[in-house]
Amino acid sequence: MVVPPLLRAVIMGPPGSGKGTVSARIIKHFGVKHLSSGDLLRDNMQKKTEVGILAKSYIDQGQLIPDDIMTQLMLNEIKGLDRYNWLLDGFPRTVAQAEALDKECDIDTVIDLDVPFETIKCRLTARWIHPASGRVYNLEFNPPKVQGIDDITGEPLVQRDDDKPETVSKRLQAYDAQTKPVLEYYRKKGLLKSFSGTETNKIWPHIYAFLQTKLPDVSQKDAANSR
Repeated sequence: MVVPPLLRAVIMGPPGSGKGTVSARIIKHFGVKHLSSGDLLRDNMQKKTEVGILAKSYIDQGQLIPDDIMTQLMLNEIKGLDRYNWLLDGFPRTVAQAEALDKECDIDTVIDLDVPFETIKCRLTARWIHPASGRVYNLEFNPPKVQGIDDITGEPLVQRDDDKPETVSKRLQAYDAQTKPVLEYYRKKGLLKSFSGTETNKIWPHIYAFLQTKLPDVSQKDAANSR
């Protein structure tokens, strides 16, 4: 029996493009290991590791974390996943990071969520939260019963700084400037697979069909085994 090669995939997309939702579905259906640079950074900062303390000093000053720190952090984690199919999320963010990754392993495919910036702006700026419970409302599809008020406690809702219109615009501009060259880098290598749309639920079936050509759906097997 021929063992298929392990999948080495990257998911890319602007903040608010649905990467978290799509990644969760890929994990569920295809059993891949998901490595998120954001989760890894938060974990290191919480544990106050050497890299975590260093990364926090840049974040506190509102600066981007240098390529070499991010690369070292991610490549260390990747080494422990050599026997698994994996999906990288939030890395590489720059061409220098992509080149460093190439030296360590061959990437098979890069899934790009191509969601219009206008859609993302509407999606993110419509998000309001109840700070004490973490309950999230969206004015578009999950609004509170009374505008600006939490359904359960009657306390006021707040908008995270990250979700304020001016911050969203800045984040999208930064993504555009920093990550467009990475998409171009993978496009030239023939690895980029873009999925365009405005709704995650409509983009997902196309991503699912594409990944089925590379991996079996393990969720159906799990369901059959638990019967």
